[in-house]
Amino acid sequence: MCDVSALRREHKFGVPIADATRLYAQAAKLKWLRIAGVSVHIGSQITDVKPFAAAMERVANLVLDLRAQGHKVEYVDAGGGLGISYTNSHNNFETEVVAYANALRHPLRGLNVHLLLEPGRSIVGPGGALLTRLIYRKRNGEKNFLVVDAGMNDLIRPALYQAHHEIVPVIRTDSPATEKVNVVGPVCETGDFFARDRTLPEAKEGDLLAILDAGAYGMSLASNYNTRPRPAEVLVQGKKAKLVRRRETFRDLIRGEV
Repeated sequence: MCDVSALRREHKFGVPIADATRLYAQAAKLKWLRIAGVSVHIGSQITDVKPFAAAMERVANLVLDLRAQGHKVEYVDAGGGLGISYTNSHNNFETEVVAYANALRHPLRGLNVHLLLEPGRSIVGPGGALLTRLIYRKRNGEKNFLVVDAGMNDLIRPALYQAHHEIVPVIRTDSPATEKVNVVGPVCETGDFFARDRTLPEAKEGDLLAILDAGAYGMSLASNYNTRPRPAEVLVQGKKAKLVRRRETFRDLIRGEV
């Protein structure tokens, strides 16, 4: 995998594109390897298509250089692109997909390569929501806290990446009242939060809230930290709902212990 971004050289991923031709020459000498393609990844949460086009221009030049050295390059893996907006609606998704596809295809025209894509987050992310119940309202000085029954073990992105996830009431009301709150979980960690200083519709204890765009890196990063069983997963299609993963129990947590 090649790193085509000078801005990302401090990260552990890939190799510099300047070293690629030398490494391909070494790989071609190995008995159990066959040169088949180029894999590139410039990031998984980029919403502007221009960096993808620029990256593919460099990849196209690399493919030509490798072919000139006698390597048979049949595939180009463009990596996991097409980020999603966690703060705006997804009404323009189709337009964004077309723009993304054109940005990748145009630089590769005429090369006759098989293009591989991994845009999973943009599809799965908006398809999932974490439902949580407001169990306690707390005021600490000037701060208002909404303590919910979900925790950082259920959705770690806000704690791990300071990621923004929209939070909406499951049952909407006509009331225009809003308040600035911190939405936090019950885990004894300062990092156990879903939103800080967020203006949300007023909610009362017992209300259900939906934390949106949890379909990607939600359950896949969930854990049993703080001895917390993971929640159930429910697949919803129209008015139909089906349990696809049952809620864990305490017995599930200790079944591996001897």
